[in-house]
Amino acid sequence: MAVREPDARRRSLMVGTAASMVARVLPGGLAAAVPLAARAETWPAKPLRWVVAYPAGGGSDFLARQLAPALGRQLGQTIIIDNRPGAAGVIGTDNAAKSAPDGYTLLTGDNGAMVFNGALYKKLPYAPSDFTPVAFMARFPLLLVVNAQAGFSSAQQWLQQVQARPGHYSYASPGVGSPHHLAMELLKDRTHSYLVHVPYRGTAFATQDLIGGVVPMGILDTAAALPHLRSGRLKALAVLSPRRIATLPEVPTFDEVGVKGVDVSAWQGLFVPKGTPDAITTRLGTDVAKALAEPELKAHLEDYGLEVAPTDGATLARFIQQETTRWHALIRSRGISAE
Repeated sequence: MAVREPDARRRSLMVGTAASMVARVLPGGLAAAVPLAARAETWPAKPLRWVVAYPAGGGSDFLARQLAPALGRQLGQTIIIDNRPGAAGVIGTDNAAKSAPDGYTLLTGDNGAMVFNGALYKKLPYAPSDFTPVAFMARFPLLLVVNAQAGFSSAQQWLQQVQARPGHYSYASPGVGSPHHLAMELLKDRTHSYLVHVPYRGTAFATQDLIGGVVPMGILDTAAALPHLRSGRLKALAVLSPRRIATLPEVPTFDEVGVKGVDVSAWQGLFVPKGTPDAITTRLGTDVAKALAEPELKAHLEDYGLEVAPTDGATLARFIQQETTRWHALIRSRGISAE
């Protein structure tokens, strides 16, 4: 039976409408996945953006800026560092989480963004599960440092004085919820001492006031502390690691001075938004390991006290689970909040 003209027009309209609906729906689904997979074959075809969720001058920024040229050489592309500080790393991390999963956005994720914030904030705009771990890159040993004129000669003397005068001394950290802040909270817990926390907007500002004597002590990572330790303006009393570190072999561990269970570092991993093609993630992980193995770069990082220890994404994911269990218990037991 022949189709009448009005019916034919109606059917044509229905088909056209359905096609337009599919075109609108599929860009977020199958239709988008096919071009993305195809683009992975030619990736990287333009510069990459590396988000650092902390200010310039801190450990996260230091590692990203040192590693980016070497990783760029492996990839054959330029990598641009994009500092987006604020709210203990929340602002920059959320920005990366909401970026396209096309391999052109990288993120430095650390203890704060991937572990601590989940317990420090009642509600986060992102979740660690919004990312795919690419590789563990390195860890910064943390140090208890004091102003050289503050009158502390050793870790033992420091311990005696802070225990004898609870609440008298203050300490600097790069911010609430930073590894440095949580390291001191762990130290306070282990030594049954009380010090007043003075949070800053990043490592550079905390270090500046430590040098100036505005605050007498603080927790710093080796990259930030070493230039000032070498100049004599700051003094390291102890390292918050189970072993002494090669760059400061004269500095004892807290275990050596009788404080057990103090093992904290500021670690750095590389992440991409969830949904980034596996081929891109795998290549990134491989090239990160190659870049960190370059002798000149590795020696330079180790000279600043970094422990270069690249692993694959699966190993990093398991490590984050272990760290989450450990630190969330401490944060909640001490009632620490960033809100």
